[in-house]
Amino acid sequence: MLVTVDTGGTKTLIASFDQSGEIGEMIKFPTPTDQNEYVTLLRKTLQDNYADKTVEAVVVALPGIVKNGIAIWCNNLKWKNFDAQSALAGVLGDAPVIIENDANLAGLSETRSLDPVPVSSLYVTVSTGIGTGIITNGHIDPGLRYSEGGRALVEFDGIVREWESFASGKAIYGAYGKYAREITNERVWKQIADRISRGFLALIPVIQPDVIIIGGSIGSYYSQYGPQLEAILKEKLPPHIACPRFVQAQHPEEAVVYGCYYYAVDYLARK
Repeated sequence: MLVTVDTGGTKTLIASFDQSGEIGEMIKFPTPTDQNEYVTLLRKTLQDNYADKTVEAVVVALPGIVKNGIAIWCNNLKWKNFDAQSALAGVLGDAPVIIENDANLAGLSETRSLDPVPVSSLYVTVSTGIGTGIITNGHIDPGLRYSEGGRALVEFDGIVREWESFASGKAIYGAYGKYAREITNERVWKQIADRISRGFLALIPVIQPDVIIIGGSIGSYYSQYGPQLEAILKEKLPPHIACPRFVQAQHPEEAVVYGCYYYAVDYLARK
């Protein structure tokens, strides 16, 4: 059995997988903003549910820059230099605990679900924040694994600011007072498409991916703003840079735990 943990800015999702990739029962709880509370709750939840199982690996996704098992910075949780690797070591006996960025893992699973697997893909999750994962030849790109596309500095409303600050789900709720599921006004969706386009106009010329995969809670509503978004990009991108193909994530809410599964399989294969 493989155990996977998607630590989000607002909720944490835990799921197990068998060796065939079949997902088991999922467990959810609100993500504590205090690191110690998070570790205590996660350790207890894992031990209560999996201590009596044979677990080969535990993969924990964190929403920020992760280096050598340490979350250097998780913007929405305000965690800094959080040594998750040490804090969770031995949580399920001898099972190795692997820590990775959540968007990288979501990009891994969603890219591998495409047929054929593209040479280069950019995964973008638009939820509480904006996360990006760059996948090359079906693996997290080693040279770009620390990229933080949501931190891209772009102009909006006459001010240069971080993309996430005005285009994330949190920012959209702050601007319109509604969650995506509650928005029905076409004019509002057109404005949201404009907000989201700003970051893509900065990232596409640099990365030039074959495919862009949209996930996250806002990604679930891609049909509401996708055509407007692609029209903006095709109009404003330089003529020699093609607008990549856009696809919606197949598992917009579970992409991270599926990515954890693939990452664990790869890890165990290398051992």
